Amino acid sequence: MSTGTLLAIIIAIVVVLALATVAVSLMRRRRHLRDRFGPEYERTIEESDGRRTAERELREREKRHDALDIKPLPPVSRDRYTREWSSVQEEFVDRPQDAVHDADQLVTSLMHDRGYPTEGFEQQMKDLSVEHGRTLEHYRAAHEVESLSDRSRATTEQLRGAMVHYRALFDELLTDGGRAQPSRS
Repeated sequence: MSTGTLLAIIIAIVVVLALATVAVSLMRRRRHLRDRFGPEYERTIEESDGRRTAERELREREKRHDALDIKPLPPVSRDRYTREWSSVQEEFVDRPQDAVHDADQLVTSLMHDRGYPTEGFEQQMKDLSVEHGRTLEHYRAAHEVESLSDRSRATTEQLRGAMVHYRALFDELLTDGGRAQPSRS
């Protein structure tokens, strides 16, 4: 075998290995994003101009999120929020629209106390998507009903559903996504 042929084979093997390495790296990156964002990954792709654009946006969300000072709540604050949620639920019996509005405010306050910026619903969604992508549909649905409620267009059943949806995100935020610190007595 000539040196030229051997060199061509070696170069071809190196190129194939390099391409395989790049492909594996891209697959790992994509899998990481899918795992981290859950259903929000697919939703972002559907709403985007393409997979590459969507994945870039998701990485930017991760970068922004990593720069935030997200922290678990101290036990005293968790207990206070739990009591406040109970009050909001009790309020639902007599004033369902007010209760949904109060639930929205309570979730926003909880987000703020955990360290999430609360400057607008769309940005809240993006910031929450990094750690809470699996409960974002709950928040979207609840927020939509809360908006209807502001215009007195939500049915009692829709308001009840909004409370259930707010509760899903509330519980996850309250327990630090299931990583709650044990309460001290």
